[in-house]
Amino acid sequence: MQAAKKNMATKTESATTQTSPSTSNSLVSIRSVAKNFGKNIVLRDISLEIAEGEFLTILGESGSGKTTLLRILAGFEHPTSGEVWMSNERLDTQPPYRRRVNTVFQSYALFPHMTVEQNVGYGLSIAKRPAAEIEQRVSEALAKVKMSAYAKSKPSKISGGQQQRIALARALVNRPQVLLLDEPLSALDANLRREMQVELKALQREVGITFIFVTHDQEEAMVMSDRIALLRSGELEQVASPREIYSRPATSYTAQFIGHTNLLHADVLNGTAMCDRLTWPTTIADGEALFSLRPESIRIARIAPPAIGQQKAEPSIRFRATLRDQVFHGATELLRVECAGGLLLTIRTASRDLPKGPLEFEFNAADAVPVRATRLGSNAPDSASKDSASKDSSSVNSSSTDSKPKDFKVQDSNTEVASPKFIKSVKKESA
Repeated sequence: MQAAKKNMATKTESATTQTSPSTSNSLVSIRSVAKNFGKNIVLRDISLEIAEGEFLTILGESGSGKTTLLRILAGFEHPTSGEVWMSNERLDTQPPYRRRVNTVFQSYALFPHMTVEQNVGYGLSIAKRPAAEIEQRVSEALAKVKMSAYAKSKPSKISGGQQQRIALARALVNRPQVLLLDEPLSALDANLRREMQVELKALQREVGITFIFVTHDQEEAMVMSDRIALLRSGELEQVASPREIYSRPATSYTAQFIGHTNLLHADVLNGTAMCDRLTWPTTIADGEALFSLRPESIRIARIAPPAIGQQKAEPSIRFRATLRDQVFHGATELLRVECAGGLLLTIRTASRDLPKGPLEFEFNAADAVPVRATRLGSNAPDSASKDSASKDSSSVNSSSTDSKPKDFKVQDSNTEVASPKFIKSVKKESA
């Protein structure tokens, strides 16, 4: 009888806590999470492991599902399917107030009638913590965000950047395991925003807790993140470090959304890729392929090739092109050049006076990165094929939706691929 009761108690306890088998060292485990609002599919089969002390940024355009995913982690939304675990315990079945998770929202929601220290200590007061403990923890939190001198001030008497620090302190004072940040810098001006990006990353290193940061700003994600999870139409497009996701994009969408790129639609035969009159060695299989070539990877060629003893291991591809557009960006310039066969390329170089007439450029073959063809911009559920990408193409230059150079006109921002078909169509129109 006692054994039966013991077994019954054990079953009840396991059903309540739902301890997960320890399969990894991750702090947060998102497992096949999907979310529907009626017939609208917002998230599709999201699986992601987040390490303890990591600064992870969920990046995506409007409507990609990034805020919905954050709300599921916070407990403000329930997944339609899938599970969320934290520290080997089921998280998505717990109410928000039982999760060791705090959220910093876009609007800081500070109480205007309370002082800074009262705002920061409000959660502890509701939890009925001892007054001495509240005072100590509020003091520590304000010191971490460098706002101790404003403890007695009202929110209306401090700047937007200072209010943002107070919102952070209010979240940190509860000592969460995970801090969720839903575009908290979006309301700040450009200079203050850049300053707060550095401060926020430094603060995360100091406190050592996991930050999950949501933004649509690619530069913000690159500056602060240990890893970036790029969402597209509710699906994970790529998860990697900022350096890897920029230099080795997996898809054309990633290459376009993060920075500028030239998309080259080439034919591969016997280890050689051919796009218009450009050829370079590659290791991918024969057939049609799409390559991403960053504008800064193309440079003005040296007057003479390096000596034989100084020859680089990576082959350098040289070509001649005529300058069509030159846009000044301070320390750098964005050039648009036309190759002999009509291929248009965008190049980023240091600002300088360039001579008129044909110029010689070069790039390393390794910088032409093969990518899978997908579409940029729309909330389409799946990527387009390489053939459709070639048909829809309209410009070799492509960039993120937020940072597209307005000096260059682009007919179709969804897919911008340099292909032989496009080059021929341009020639026919001009004729």
